[in-house]
Amino acid sequence: MESIPKSGYYYPNKFALIMIEALEDVMGKNGLNAILNLANLGELIDNLPSDNLNKEFDFSDISATNLALEEMYGPRGGRGLALRAGRATFDDALKNFGALAGAGDLAFKVLPLEAKLHIGVPAMAKIFSQMSDQISTVESREHDFIYTIHRCPVCWGRSGEDKPVCFVAAGLLQAGLKWVSGGKEFRVNESKCVAMGHDVCEFVIQKKPLD
Repeated sequence: MESIPKSGYYYPNKFALIMIEALEDVMGKNGLNAILNLANLGELIDNLPSDNLNKEFDFSDISATNLALEEMYGPRGGRGLALRAGRATFDDALKNFGALAGAGDLAFKVLPLEAKLHIGVPAMAKIFSQMSDQISTVESREHDFIYTIHRCPVCWGRSGEDKPVCFVAAGLLQAGLKWVSGGKEFRVNESKCVAMGHDVCEFVIQKKPLD
């Protein structure tokens, strides 16, 4: 697999650690090691990122991991694993960050669903914008939210794709929505992807839950 050039943009080590541990939960130790080797990240085997918030994990390494999933398991299998890893990443840790931590409080739980979403979706974007070099914004429309990643680590350095590839981000959003809504599932579709030639990665989140 070709290596992806370094970006000079970073995630906190802790976010990368959570993501890699989530992958191990989904595919086992041997599966994870095979992915890291294929992504040219063999140095991370038994030497995971530190458990701190220093911004030191390059976007290109997240993108390479994502690409390795697709190469090893095929686009469909890789997509399923990436969605699961994204969900696990949120569930394992991100719900304890910032304003999202309050979603478990009684005062939040009694809010109407629309109010929960109007607080929770921007709170997710804010965590990434504040704690990493990923810039995320949210626009609320009548029936949906447009969640835009202006500098996306998941597809960093990729081009020429005919379909969106940022399934880790989609899975993370799905789990975040489930958390802030008190257990409901929502449709999340990536409508633009930098890897397809767009200038941003954009996700359409339906405000009406699936059930």
